[in-house]
Amino acid sequence: MKRPNVVFFFTDDQRFDTIHALGNRAIQTPNIDKLVARGTTFTQAHIPCGTCGAVCMPSRAMLHSGRSLFHLDREGQQIPQDHTTLGQALRENGYQTFATGKWHNGKESFNRSFTDGAEIYFGGMADHWNVPVHHYDPTCTYNARAPYCVNPMNSKEVKYRHADHVNMGVHSSEMVCNAGIEFIEKQDSGNPFFAYISFLAPHDPRVMPEKFRQMYNPKDIELPPNFTGGHPIDTGALRIRDEELAAFPRSPDEVKEHIADYYAMISHLDDELGRVITTLEKKGMLDETIIVFAGDNGLAIGQHGLFGKQNCYEHSVRVPMIFAGPGVPGGRKTDAYAYLFDIFPTLCGLVDIPVPTSVEGKDLGPCMQSAEEKNRDTLYFAYAGFQRAVKDRQHKLIEYVVEGKERQTQLFDLVNDPWETRNLAANPDYTEKVADLRKELIRLRDEWDDTQHPLGEKFWRGY
Repeated sequence: MKRPNVVFFFTDDQRFDTIHALGNRAIQTPNIDKLVARGTTFTQAHIPCGTCGAVCMPSRAMLHSGRSLFHLDREGQQIPQDHTTLGQALRENGYQTFATGKWHNGKESFNRSFTDGAEIYFGGMADHWNVPVHHYDPTCTYNARAPYCVNPMNSKEVKYRHADHVNMGVHSSEMVCNAGIEFIEKQDSGNPFFAYISFLAPHDPRVMPEKFRQMYNPKDIELPPNFTGGHPIDTGALRIRDEELAAFPRSPDEVKEHIADYYAMISHLDDELGRVITTLEKKGMLDETIIVFAGDNGLAIGQHGLFGKQNCYEHSVRVPMIFAGPGVPGGRKTDAYAYLFDIFPTLCGLVDIPVPTSVEGKDLGPCMQSAEEKNRDTLYFAYAGFQRAVKDRQHKLIEYVVEGKERQTQLFDLVNDPWETRNLAANPDYTEKVADLRKELIRLRDEWDDTQHPLGEKFWRGY
């Protein structure tokens, strides 16, 4: 019996609460909404934050290797050869594997994951209308001797030595979906395929076709309850690139403009995603295809006075995660605790292939089938050498250790204060809770081998 196909949509900087069907009535996402209706949504999906300012690099490395944060390479960016990748596992079990869009984890791991590809972007961010991309190169040299390609985003005409061409005049979301559609249209009912369609959106610079910009008037945008002009604690990343995208202190009007553009980019990628699903329908393949929709990290955009993802708040560590298709219950939502790196073993279970021994994630299949399955009781988070956090079913503890500053502690009641606005750490009624969560933080620190990483050593020396 033929195994199901897999189409994996992966977005860049999309927060967990940016889907209409999951409660955000201010945003329009009709095609993602259909996936929510057809499949199972993990409403408590997370990343463990990251080891560097470009949080998406370790996030993507974890996704494709199934490894946890401190079990990647030392920088958390590349996927070592002894770590089997998701594409590699599917490829070795008879899948034709294809990828398009953003791949932020090295060319070697890309080529052992995929048998084909198009419009491949090895960088971190680009002008969405002018993306320096590659054709698939089976030799993995990717035209190192090719002429320079100009990046029109930069007035100084910074050039990309290793890009084949610049995809000019086509928005990145349209570019990757065009490539995915072209690949799917060539498929027949023979061997199964895996199509990884990796958006550059809604990462800044936030630009999109005017049609989608007009859908959102900044004046109609409501500020989140945790909006502030600035963050009260030094996070160790208050002046990183992401935080420089808006003026200090944060202006309500400027934040509303950013949120409107953020929503517009998501509505645009939703529209493009819909074209891919329509192609599957026309090919008669939709019912035999597992669709995964997820994002690499969240984004603050004014919440807590922050703009980026270099923090352990809910807006930055929670991400969308939806499965739909063969073997997946429809119309279900589960609050089971999940990480992105659980997707790898979960897909192995859904398509009935062995889980590689290097994979550390957990198969989420049982959580799809039973509301009683909760998967984990606590979650661990870490940002660089500055922040560590632990979350149980009601509370979250965040600790900050920044050189030259006193250690700072936050405790939030996520059930009664989901926007994380009231710090309970100094409240004597919560002394025991803080102590208990610190014990769990230490336990998870050891379980995750945090102290074996240079950034972990740095944090815990100050702790």
